[in-house]
Parts: sequence; structure tokens; C-alpha cells
Amino acid sequence: METSSWIQLFLLVGFLLLLTRPMGSYLYKVLESKERTIFSPVLGGCERWLFKVLGPGSDKEQGWKQYGITLAFFSLVGMGLTYFILRLQHVLPLNPQHFPAMEPSLAFNTAASFASNTNWQNYAGESTLSHFSQMVGLTFQNFASAASGIAVAAALVRGIVRKSVRTIGNFWNDLIRITIHILLPLSFILTIFFLSQGVIQNFRADVKASCLERSSGQELVQYIPQGPVASQEAIKVLGTNGGGFFNANSAHPYENPTPLTNFVQMLAIFLIPCGLTRYLGLMTGNKKHGWAVWSAMAFLFLSSFSICWTAESKGNSRYQALSESSGGNMEGKEVRFGVFNSALYATVTTSASCGAVNAMHDSFTPLGGLMPMLNIQLGEVVFGGVGSGLYGMLVFVILAVFIAGLMVGRTPEYLGKKIEAADVKLCVFYVLVSAIVILAPTAWAAVSRWGMAGLNNHGPHGLSEILYAFSSAAGNNGSAFAGLSANTPAYNTILGLVMLAGRFLLIVPVLALAGNLAAKKVVPAGSGSFPVHGTTFIVLLVGTIIIVGLLTFFPALSLGPVVEHFLMTRSGILF
Repeated sequence: METSSWIQLFLLVGFLLLLTRPMGSYLYKVLESKERTIFSPVLGGCERWLFKVLGPGSDKEQGWKQYGITLAFFSLVGMGLTYFILRLQHVLPLNPQHFPAMEPSLAFNTAASFASNTNWQNYAGESTLSHFSQMVGLTFQNFASAASGIAVAAALVRGIVRKSVRTIGNFWNDLIRITIHILLPLSFILTIFFLSQGVIQNFRADVKASCLERSSGQELVQYIPQGPVASQEAIKVLGTNGGGFFNANSAHPYENPTPLTNFVQMLAIFLIPCGLTRYLGLMTGNKKHGWAVWSAMAFLFLSSFSICWTAESKGNSRYQALSESSGGNMEGKEVRFGVFNSALYATVTTSASCGAVNAMHDSFTPLGGLMPMLNIQLGEVVFGGVGSGLYGMLVFVILAVFIAGLMVGRTPEYLGKKIEAADVKLCVFYVLVSAIVILAPTAWAAVSRWGMAGLNNHGPHGLSEILYAFSSAAGNNGSAFAGLSANTPAYNTILGLVMLAGRFLLIVPVLALAGNLAAKKVVPAGSGSFPVHGTTFIVLLVGTIIIVGLLTFFPALSLGPVVEHFLMTRSGILF
């Protein structure tokens, strides 16, 4: 690794360390204190108007069932509105390219994708969606799904902290406060920065440009897409959404024009997930616990990046033997970003449930592509999506505490709460659902005509493409091994259902767990209580995540990227 690459990695981790504390403190202020914030003079009127529209009960405390039903209702209505916008975009304004309506199965897939914070895209945005569809249909969901994820995380943390109560907050209050005081102002600031770096923001039709080359004496022309890109780009990374305005996503110079924007995008993807660990420490009155969770996430992130970067920097050994090349694997990568930034961005975007890409993951080496896939399959708890990363990690925290209790032969406790059979069952249900919604449809697709029809590659890499697709859908990531042509009615429908299951079937046990914990009494810590900070806790937590992940997915991974790696390095086959 070059010196500049080391510096960039240290800067990324260093900035995350520096920003975690103020971001977490601000999240705590917005979510719990209900005080005026620095943005209240500008956006406070909008907040008061929204509460007035919702009525006097909009800040009434809710139990976990009420909270979940409200969230489901809001998400379902938002998904329906997005679907109809996509189906009617040909008669709606801001369609200078005169794009037709989106096909029904693709519209369902897209609406489900953005409602679930997945942002899987079976289409090229610049040639399919109008400016109105991009700006209203999709960007609205980028805000709504991100705010919903943070709200669920806050509800679970409240359940951990509260004593002998049946309520975990109010969804409408959390949704509005998060959107008005966190996502909107931060997105505005980031949009201004992106504009300063050359990201476009307009409502123009495609620009016609004459090419220097001619074909049979005829002038060749190129149509350069335009649109409101900077505003969508900001919430795309801040909300760990990942859906690109262009098909090339953050490999496109209009979305990611400079090395600085590339660095800031990675920083923005991790900003809120990092802050939520500080929020956890403040809420529980145990700041060391928050930093322990942050440390576990950072360790897993750096380990994943190290493996991915090593594999990509070595490249295909057989190709290098033939070409005497030592530049690593540059297939599918932007020359301006190179191997290091491509591997780092891929690790960041799959550690969080973002899915934005600045390189084609399908072109990574087998082990290089395995790590982004495994990051998703681990539940994207390595910082993770906004909200979903924290509540997924807290599920593993409870499992780790339960295992520790079994090892010492006493009832496990987590921050003074007894972890009982019902709590463990909910955590196990969370893990099992996550595994089932990935592995079951992958197996179905691998033996079905509709599943095999979309493959451009067969053998282990073809299996990897299918496995990655359903891992990404269930993990609400949205990135892909793009060799799979998934824009078919079967894939659109099944992937859409998997996205919804991967989001909302996992929220149910999380909210139920929050309700269970909130109703419990706090037990004073004793000599046998397991401390949830320090090296021992971090090692146990990391071990629990890795063991559960590998036991669940290693058989499938061994038939895909692992076999492909050995075929690449130990056979006469040149990939």
C-alpha cells in the first residue's frame, strides 16, 4: 500500500473518531431531550406544522405494537405513492426526456427497494426515470426509510434503558424530529459541498454533444444526461440508501467527481451509524459500552477491508504471470480511484447497508468479492445502515451476553436487565429470518429456469451472482454482482418481496425485544455481572458475530467464491 493510501485510511478512521462524539451527542439531543437545536430557527416552523397536521396525539407514548403498526402503515403508504409515481411518470411534470411509465413488476421492485432502504436498481436511472420520479418518488423514500431505521434503533435503546414501563416512544415524533433536525440540514450542507466539487443540479433535458469522430462521413453525437443529482447524492450517502441517479452510481463523474468527494462520501456513510454508538452510551449512562460497540465495529471493518484490499492488490495470479503486470486487479474499476479506493469504498458501502458503488463488485477477485458479500451476510452490523446497524448489533450484544452467562453458569444480565428465554428467542428469530430470506430464494433460483435465465456466468461465479443478489436484497444493501440480469418479472417480484421481508420481518422482533426489555426491572450489578465494555466483551461480541455468520453462510460461500478462488489459482483455467 502506498503512503498516500495509508494516510487516507488513517484520516477516515480518525475523522470517524472525532465526529462520533458530537454526532452522538446531537442525536441524543434530537431524540430524547426535545430541546431546540441549532436548526430550530430555520426548520422549527416546519416541525410545528407537521405536528399540528398529525394532531394532538402525535407525541403520545406508544407500546411496541403501536409503534410497529404506525411504522408499517407509514412505510406501506409511502411505498404505494412511490409505485404510482413510477407508473404515472409519463403524465407528471419534470419529464423533459419524455420517459414512459415504468413496467409494473419493475415499479413494484423499485418502490419496495426504496421503501425498505435497499435502493436496489434493476434499471439505469438516467434512461428510465424522470426528474420528478428521481426527486420526489425516490428521494422522499431516501429520507423516510433512513429516518424509520434510526427511529427503530432509538426505540430499542429506550427499551434497554427504561424500567417497568410498556412504552418505547412515539414513531411520529421520532420520524419528524430525525428528518427535520438531522437528515434535512445535514443533506443541505452536503449538497452545497457536492455542488462546489462539480456534482450537477439542474432540471435540464439531456445535452447533445458532437463527437470528434465520424462514421461513414456522418457526425456522431452523444447525449449527456442531466438532472437534480447533488441533492439526491447527499441523502443517498447520509441515509445509507445507495441508489444512484446514474446507472454507474458513484463511479460516474457527475455523482463522484473528485478524490475529495469520494472520501467525503465514505465518511458520510459511516457518520450517523458511528454517532448512534455514542447515543447508546449516553442513553445507558455507560459511555464505555458505546465505545466498546464502536470498537467491535471498527475491528470488523478494518479486518474486512484488509482482506478485500489484499486480494484486489494481488489480482489474478495467472493473468499476472502471463502479462508481467503488478498493478493489481483493475477490471471494473475507475482509474482515478484505483485498487485502494475501490476496495475501501466497497468495504464501507457493504459494512453499512448503503449499496453505493464506485467500482463493479462483479469484477473483483473471488476473495475480494467475498468480503463485501460476507459483510452483508453478517447482518451489516459493522457500523451498518442508519439505525439498522445499531439494532442489529444490539441483537448480537444480547446473544453474546447470553453466551457469557451460560459460560459462568448464571442468568445473563445486560445493563441490569435479566436476559430471559423470550428475549433470546426473539434474537434467534432475528438471526434465522435473516438467514432464511437469503438462502431459501438463492437455492430456489439456482435450480429454477427463471433464476438461471439471468446469468451471464455459470459455475461458481454464477452462484455467487445469485447469492449476492439475494444477500443484498435481504440485507437492504442494494449493491450487486451486475453480471446477473435481474430485470425480469420473476426476479423483480421475488427480490422485491425479499427486500420487504429483510426489512420489516426483522423490525418486528427488534420492537418486541424493546417492549420486553422496557417492562423489566433493573437488577443491581453484582460480582457475577458480565461487564459490557473492555477487551473481553469486544472479543466475545466479535466472535459471536463471526461464528454465527460463518456457520450460517460458509457452506454457500464455499460453493461460490471459495471454489472460484481455487479454480483461479490452482488450475489451468484463466478467468
